[in-house]
Amino acid sequence: MALTAFTSRLGLGQGRIRPQQATPASGEYLFVLGDEEPGRRFELAPWDFAEVAQAVDVTGVDLVRTVLRLRVPPGAPAGLAWEASLVVDGVKYARCLGRPGRERLVGDMAANVSKLSGVHAVGVRLELVSP
Repeated sequence: MALTAFTSRLGLGQGRIRPQQATPASGEYLFVLGDEEPGRRFELAPWDFAEVAQAVDVTGVDLVRTVLRLRVPPGAPAGLAWEASLVVDGVKYARCLGRPGRERLVGDMAANVSKLSGVHAVGVRLELVSP
């Protein structure tokens, strides 16, 4: 596997980690899509993204939800923003933007899946976008 901005520190500051900089909402671990350590810099281009997804049977389910913390570095490139989104089968159902130099707790991001049934890929995506 080629190392990228989103995979270069898996298990240390990226991926499923026991965090040093934050307290998990439950349990002992967080799933970090960027990097837990503030100030780490990488060369990225618009539409670069990291995503974690899992197969979920949504039969009889109205909403899928996530709670996340979005921390955006102060030096975000001009004209670009970090977007966190809740995706189902790669389609964005809910999203929020993060401002440079700010941290935001997104307490209840939800996707209406009431019209779906069966198993679908449900995930969270962190993407560099042009708002």
